[in-house]
Amino acid sequence: MRLERREHRPLLLLIGAPIAAIVAALALSGILIAIAGAPVFDAYRRILIGAFGSRLSATETLTRATPLILTGLAAAVAFRARLWNIGAEGQFYLGAIAVAAFGSKLLADLPGPILIPLLLVIGAIAGMALILVPLWLRLRFSVDEVVTSLLMNFIAVLFVSMLIDGVLKDPLAFGWPQSQPVADHATLPKLIARSRLHIGLAIAIVLAVVVYLVQSRTVFGLQSRAAGLNPQGALFMGVPLGRTLVKVACLSGGLAGLAGAIEVMGIKGYVTTDLSPGYGYAGIVVAMLANLNPIGVVLAALFTAIMFVGADGMSRSLGIPTYIADVTVALALLTMLVALFFTQFRIRR
Repeated sequence: MRLERREHRPLLLLIGAPIAAIVAALALSGILIAIAGAPVFDAYRRILIGAFGSRLSATETLTRATPLILTGLAAAVAFRARLWNIGAEGQFYLGAIAVAAFGSKLLADLPGPILIPLLLVIGAIAGMALILVPLWLRLRFSVDEVVTSLLMNFIAVLFVSMLIDGVLKDPLAFGWPQSQPVADHATLPKLIARSRLHIGLAIAIVLAVVVYLVQSRTVFGLQSRAAGLNPQGALFMGVPLGRTLVKVACLSGGLAGLAGAIEVMGIKGYVTTDLSPGYGYAGIVVAMLANLNPIGVVLAALFTAIMFVGADGMSRSLGIPTYIADVTVALALLTMLVALFFTQFRIRR
């Protein structure tokens, strides 16, 4: 038996492989659910009910999917060019604290139609600034950006903690470590009244389409894909590798910073050190589940949000741990990697 690279990958195989991976992950998770003493099909039914069974649960699922789409796009854009950005969590927090600083003090007097887009841009710029540090270390000293971008997460969170315990601390929070809230007119409009679902979801979906068009229809998209597929070949063909990576880094960090900005302006209104339940790291899983496809990121983020939100309802009704959702998402990633491997190779006798 030997592995042979496929010369042609049929469209049916490319579409069917991710679906088969998700089904396999659900089947494997079903074994754990059965071991926990719960009926498997009823558990999955309750996950769907918990995620979409009511107006509240449906809007909460879509709200949870919003930052996952943006951090998933951040990882997908970077990984496509072989820029291993593991620092989306820190970029998320830096974008959030930048919005809190400018939206509560420096620019709070501006009218809402000007303040809201300006704060979104500021959050994106803050995320860009953080990722440029690991990129500079890679380009200047050949330092592995996996390590540096990961370590920048801890630096960013500690920096945010210092600010919300210091100059940005809310004096009306009764000693609770949180930043001053952004101005009321800086909050994002709601998509559905009496819910937490805000216009950030529409922004995330539009950005996914824009990123797809940029990657597939522009010179920059071609250069970034060439940098990821064969850096030496790209240099030989005249692609400015350093400049391309800087653009990719700015796009990736900007998306992660924008996720933090939208979370503050759309949901919380202020920053705490537990603002993110791991959106930056979950974005990596979302990007891999989508095979780095920007449109697929939207679907992968929705799947992840369904598992996380629906697992709470399943846990309450059946008495099994909510960690089943984490296991299912992790298994989906592993089965997706196996499925993608067999879209590129076949087994020959």
